[in-house]
Amino acid sequence: MKKLRTVAVWTLISLLVQYGGYSYLNHKVQQVIAPVQSPKVITTQLKATIPGSNLQDVQVSYAKDYIAYSEDGTLKVFNLKKKKVVFEKAPPSGNSKSLGVLSYQWLPDRNTLLYFYAKANPKPYTLETVYPAQTQSKTSSSKVQTPSTTEPKTEDPNERANSKTTDKSGDKTSNNKTNTNSSTKETTKEQPAKPYVVKHYNNPQLTELYSLDLPDSDDDSTAPDDRFNQTINNFPAGGKIEECVVSTFTNLMYLTVKSEQSELLLEIDVMKNVKTLSKSGETIDNMAASDRYGTLYLDSKVGSKHEVIALDGSKRVVISNNNSDQILGIRDGSVYIGEIENNRLVKIKTTDDLNHVTSNPSLDTLWEGNIPYDDSVRTLIGADGQVIVYNNQTAYIITKGNLSQVKLQGDENYVSVDGAELIQLTKNGDSTQAELQPLKSKE
Repeated sequence: MKKLRTVAVWTLISLLVQYGGYSYLNHKVQQVIAPVQSPKVITTQLKATIPGSNLQDVQVSYAKDYIAYSEDGTLKVFNLKKKKVVFEKAPPSGNSKSLGVLSYQWLPDRNTLLYFYAKANPKPYTLETVYPAQTQSKTSSSKVQTPSTTEPKTEDPNERANSKTTDKSGDKTSNNKTNTNSSTKETTKEQPAKPYVVKHYNNPQLTELYSLDLPDSDDDSTAPDDRFNQTINNFPAGGKIEECVVSTFTNLMYLTVKSEQSELLLEIDVMKNVKTLSKSGETIDNMAASDRYGTLYLDSKVGSKHEVIALDGSKRVVISNNNSDQILGIRDGSVYIGEIENNRLVKIKTTDDLNHVTSNPSLDTLWEGNIPYDDSVRTLIGADGQVIVYNNQTAYIITKGNLSQVKLQGDENYVSVDGAELIQLTKNGDSTQAELQPLKSKE
């Protein structure tokens, strides 16, 4: 009876452990099948005067209470509620325009700003002393003299008489003569090899990734937390970041870097590993990262061949080989592809953002029409799945297949990455008036 009770207890413990493990695995599977929902959309309505009249690359934070911008090469962050600059990052001293803050971007779900900073490498080269393991052989030569004996000379019998006469009038000469010959003797000695110095050239530029965490905009006691994350060793000197996208769910970051020699596509993961994903001779025009699985969608061009592809790790999958197609963005399980003809957006198509991407998936038409689409426009996919295409005068908003427009009033106009907020900037002497309001379309 006691043994049965012991077996029953251990069986119950085993079942509880198995159930706990199953529940944990099921929770993880559910996270993959149904990832966390998109962050809550925040809108606001306010006005603020920002010092300076040359604001560039203006970006509003997730909570719509901070604005990041570049002014004369310096990155600045402005608190819209407190109406003051709370952070600055100036370029390093010197005349190089390729150094300083290269790019920056707010995370879509928190008030955190990521930025890349370049500076000159204080150690452009390193010296290494090499100690050879083997010894060197040294050869020396010296002259050695050795005696040699001359063989007796054989006389002609007919000359013997004359020889005797001559001998009487002079000294006798022996028939055996000894000569001295000289020769060279080489000797080899082993001696240790001398160390030598090798000069290794390093990357003349250090490119660093930082994260800037901003406190609540009403908090006066907490300063922004500027953290160094890592140095990107394979970032080319003088390179420019053309585009940067982040998948916060998978903690993956992708950026395209263009230099005089090449164009690179780099991936940075949460473990700070940096991979080069681009192909030789490849040009990348647009990118979007899955907010669920981290899959990267991009427009790839090699020679005359243009494709929309998906990159899942090192695996490349063709989504479309239509020369007119290009990636517009990704939001909540849908991939948006636009068809561009003669600088006009004429069609928007979608396909599912899947964990396992298939080649040439079916594309469903979301909208057909005609919108200006040149190098001056910006495109994003809003939190409600609306496609927003805007330039400095007009915002075109396509929601569930219906097109609407918003006329923009500022000297410069920007839309938040969630498509919810409009930022209008108007220059006023040495300052800039910023007005934030929800982006509302009119049919």
